Amino acid sequence: MTKPPLLPEPDEGEAADERQFFAPQKARKLDKVPTLGGTAEAHYHGHRDRLRARYREQGDAALADYEILELILFRLIPRRDTKPIAKELLARFGTLAGVFGAPQHLLQEVKGVGESVALDLKLIATAAQRTLKSELRNKQVLSSWSAVIDYCHAAMAHETKEQFRILFLDKRNTLIADEVQQQGTIDHTPVYPREVVKRALELSATALILVHNHPSGDPTPSRADIEMTKLIAEAAKPLGITVHDHVIIGKDGHVSMKGLRLF
Repeated sequence: MTKPPLLPEPDEGEAADERQFFAPQKARKLDKVPTLGGTAEAHYHGHRDRLRARYREQGDAALADYEILELILFRLIPRRDTKPIAKELLARFGTLAGVFGAPQHLLQEVKGVGESVALDLKLIATAAQRTLKSELRNKQVLSSWSAVIDYCHAAMAHETKEQFRILFLDKRNTLIADEVQQQGTIDHTPVYPREVVKRALELSATALILVHNHPSGDPTPSRADIEMTKLIAEAAKPLGITVHDHVIIGKDGHVSMKGLRLF
């Protein structure tokens, strides 16, 4: 029987950290390392098997954050010891959420992470965000407040620039649309009340939840945040549109301006 062909090795100039293929185990050549007696299988293959077995038998509670990240990186980087890369990612970005929320170009600054791996990490983050967003579908948003916060935190907490997001709701407070209205600098986003109201009318929305992030990490509202919220609420009210809240998202928490009675 003809042996299946091995896929070609990466070109010399190609980053060694990139995944080269996802062929079944039997069809790929295991890495070998030199020993006194010849060669032996690279040490991390046994480590990967043990880590997978621990996850399979004991669940995620048995694993540290870097080990969870290792399990993901196993599939993305088949020919490297991924423990140092996982630890370096967490050291750089602080948490798993920080890793998946980091911009692609910053992920690539970590040794061992190339373009394809960074892109795949962002793809996983996108899947997680859409999963959280799906929890809001066909539900009254105000009665699913924790799901709203979880989604907004996943989508915005680790952005390096301010974003102004609007959740448009119908008369049953069900989500119609979720849109990023504006994107600004690291500490400012220009928002125009007339554009917010115009878009609400286009979507036949009767209520809004305003959300923006503070890349500094501190969700405390600024004076400009408070004034802008009041202007939007005042412009929307005569048209029968209610601003339920303005939520500010930080890396480690959030603030509800309605809860603080700031408008």
